[in-house]
Amino acid sequence: MRAGATVLWALVATILLVGIGIFGSLIASGRVTLFPAASPSATVGPEVEPEVDTSFSVNVLNATGEQGLATTLKDQIVAAGWNADTVFASQASVTDFPQTTVYYAFPADEAAAKGIAQVIGGAEVAQSDVYQPQDDPETGDVDESQAKLLTVVIGLDRTEAGADSSSPAS
Repeated sequence: MRAGATVLWALVATILLVGIGIFGSLIASGRVTLFPAASPSATVGPEVEPEVDTSFSVNVLNATGEQGLATTLKDQIVAAGWNADTVFASQASVTDFPQTTVYYAFPADEAAAKGIAQVIGGAEVAQSDVYQPQDDPETGDVDESQAKLLTVVIGLDRTEAGADSSSPAS
């Protein structure tokens, strides 16, 4: 009986040592962490409410092949209270822009961008400095790169074909 207990005790010790060895190698290789660090949680800032701010200049770019959309949208913006001298309509260099988008340059301008998106009947809103003017060093004390400017790029969703494809089938 004594020999059977010794074999059993040796078997238990072997299994225990092998388990400790496997666990130790997992810890050493980094596959198991005993005390994981708390992962930072993403903080969501307050939702920016739309604000119609007519003090901004507005560029309206027609990025579709359909003529006259920029002028029509400019008229709609002017009718909402913007000065006609601060709203500019033009054709974009592309004609296949998918979704009408209002671009703003600075985080503080997001509310105004959302406001004009509402005025024009809905649009995507995105931050980008692509349309923001460069500072002209010859103007001295005026920094054009800080201008209050919103740019509306009209997409295919505003064309007759885009509107037809986005309407539900009946």
